[in-house]
Amino acid sequence: MDWLREAFLEPSAIQAIIVIALVSAVGLSLGRIKIFGISLGITFVFFVGIVAGHFGIVINQDMLTFVQNFGLILFVYTLGLQVGPSFFSSFRKEGVTLNMLAIGVVFTGLLLTLLLHQLTGISVPKMMGLLSGAVTNTPVLGAAQQALLQKYPTNIMETTDMALACAVAYPLGVIGVILAIIVMQKISKEEDKDKKEQKAPKPNVAEFQLINPAVFNKSIKEVMQLSGKHFVISRIWRDRKVTIPTSDTVLKEGDHLLVISVKADVESIKALFGEQEDVDWNKEDVDWNAIDSHLVSRRIVVTRSKVNGAKLGSLRLRNLYGINITRVNRAGIDLLASSKLRLQIGDRLTIVGESAAVNNVGKILGDEVKRLTLPNLFAIFFGIFLGVLLGVLPITLPGMSTPVKLGIAGGPIIIGILMGTFGPRLKVTTYTTQSANLMMRQFGIVIYLAGLGVSSGAHFFETVFRTEGLIWIGLGFLLTMVPVLIIGFLASFFLKIDYGNNIGMLCGSMANPMALNYANNTVDNDDPSVSYATVYPLSMFLRVITAQLMILLFA
Repeated sequence: MDWLREAFLEPSAIQAIIVIALVSAVGLSLGRIKIFGISLGITFVFFVGIVAGHFGIVINQDMLTFVQNFGLILFVYTLGLQVGPSFFSSFRKEGVTLNMLAIGVVFTGLLLTLLLHQLTGISVPKMMGLLSGAVTNTPVLGAAQQALLQKYPTNIMETTDMALACAVAYPLGVIGVILAIIVMQKISKEEDKDKKEQKAPKPNVAEFQLINPAVFNKSIKEVMQLSGKHFVISRIWRDRKVTIPTSDTVLKEGDHLLVISVKADVESIKALFGEQEDVDWNKEDVDWNAIDSHLVSRRIVVTRSKVNGAKLGSLRLRNLYGINITRVNRAGIDLLASSKLRLQIGDRLTIVGESAAVNNVGKILGDEVKRLTLPNLFAIFFGIFLGVLLGVLPITLPGMSTPVKLGIAGGPIIIGILMGTFGPRLKVTTYTTQSANLMMRQFGIVIYLAGLGVSSGAHFFETVFRTEGLIWIGLGFLLTMVPVLIIGFLASFFLKIDYGNNIGMLCGSMANPMALNYANNTVDNDDPSVSYATVYPLSMFLRVITAQLMILLFA
């Protein structure tokens, strides 16, 4: 059995692969376990690695360093690719408020970290480890460790202590956000009762017969400019035929219009068009069901390279083919189908129109799904190359004697965001399927966590079960609860953010999908998920960058 002992215990390249693979497999299996409906998910890999390290498993240091670094680089770069398309658009409209609140959560946590450092005397690196665990964000730990090694190349023990602090604070980091959600739910309970009636109204569908001479023979674009209300004319019944109008469609006397608006605007729209009628989908005089006989709804996938990076409005699809684009889905995120939206390979457009017209649009956009099955690895490897190169670039800042480096976490995530956002404009195909992107991200973070756990395990239990460990647990819990509750109260009582969007923002700013899963069970809509997706890109970016700055400035 000597071969088996050597395979597991003798440090070598083969042993490193065996241990990392086994730790990852066991951790992922345990991650399916739920206690009181809560699971740590892939973070169990971290704790399995800690157990392995505690029982004396040692991996060749060079192999361990490579595994952790490559895993972290792969995770943050592919994360940047995924969030890039929505990164800058998240700063528009209501997303601005939510992102400002998320920034408040991030910086409140940083200020509290520095305050606790002053009060307790615990070193900044250890406090950053506690913060990483408190916000359940191991990439932040990786970024901070890289910055510490950049500043103090021989200080390996301090980076190990950072990982221990993260591991100690992590479990209550998950639970803490859920407890904060429960507190917010209790506080918002009475307020939400009142808001149920005031909640944003569902779209109202009404039928109008055009009898107002003021809008006869005017295009829909001209009519919309006359009205101060927002509504959509989705269908027109004319000459016993249902059509989907474009902005240039001219309205005629007697047209029956199917209008989508909010209920509060119905009277204003009635004054604009004239007579309102009850929508009866089966009545004989206006058969709205006739749309089914010649109109179809299809999802078209952008696969044609010539369309990659083109503005939707420049294609003039609606006016040329008489179709409506109801939504654009990119990497699982629905985007507004505006004329300024730049299309990317892999975008899925939901198109409604006559069958022949939809087929023609499909030819223009490509709609060859098989082409997407071939992975575009150039964007992955070239992007990682640029990201790591940016990460090691020394940046001199005023007042700092030591140049700042973005590191292997900061550089790749910035390049990933830029590639995901601007790649199509430069005719660089950055598309990967949602499942492929998730696969690479999960693979990267899993091997990073496995390596991190093994390297931290030797002293974990002796740290937890002594006074210092108990203090760490308490401080980590404070770093979780205080920022969330402060910003949560501010959002609810002063900015009047509704409960669903509030808790989604809090979960996104803490990068806590486990808490989001709990939050989704407390509401009957997808508001938490939408808010989570809105603030997650900026929050993740800020946490990775500020973690390094905290170490470089204060460690």
